[in-house]
Amino acid sequence: KAPGHCASGERLCSVEEATAGSGTYTRHGFIFSSLAGCLEKRSEGSGPLVVSVVRDAEAQLLPDVGDVVTCKICGINSRFAKVHILYVGSTPLKSTFRGTIRREDIRATEKDKVEVYKSFRPGDIVLAKVISLGDAQSNYLLSTAENELGVVVARSEAGVQMVPISWCEMQCPRTHTKDFRKVARVQPQFLQT
Repeated sequence: KAPGHCASGERLCSVEEATAGSGTYTRHGFIFSSLAGCLEKRSEGSGPLVVSVVRDAEAQLLPDVGDVVTCKICGINSRFAKVHILYVGSTPLKSTFRGTIRREDIRATEKDKVEVYKSFRPGDIVLAKVISLGDAQSNYLLSTAENELGVVVARSEAGVQMVPISWCEMQCPRTHTKDFRKVARVQPQFLQT
């Protein structure tokens, strides 16, 4: 536990020593933390010491089931794509979480005909939804089976950002080469370029 951190329900001090501020409650003459976070002690001028607990934003933000996340494809094989999760909604994550998009979770229709390498390539930026909190390696299971989900940014062989031309193809504006992708119908609030 980092210094100055407290757990939810932790006893902080007695009410004689300080006044309960935000993120705390009093019981039986003691002040307790009502959430996990950073302990702050402040006194206004000659006033009493006020103890408060500030929620630690970094500790709280974890991808959760149902969240839309922005991730980067880091590897693919015939059964799934491996990703690094970069954003939850529009909030950047401080540390990297790994995720997997299985072949059967790429598309909502004709799942048996899906080919991973025709959906994603390493380096693609993808919008996906968290469908389960994975195993001990913090490997989240993700899905791109909705229209809004899928590849939002992809670069062509020439290194140029490609333009979506259909729900399953993107094109390089420089070379006009077409590549297969599971393209997201992007909602502007998710654009993280």
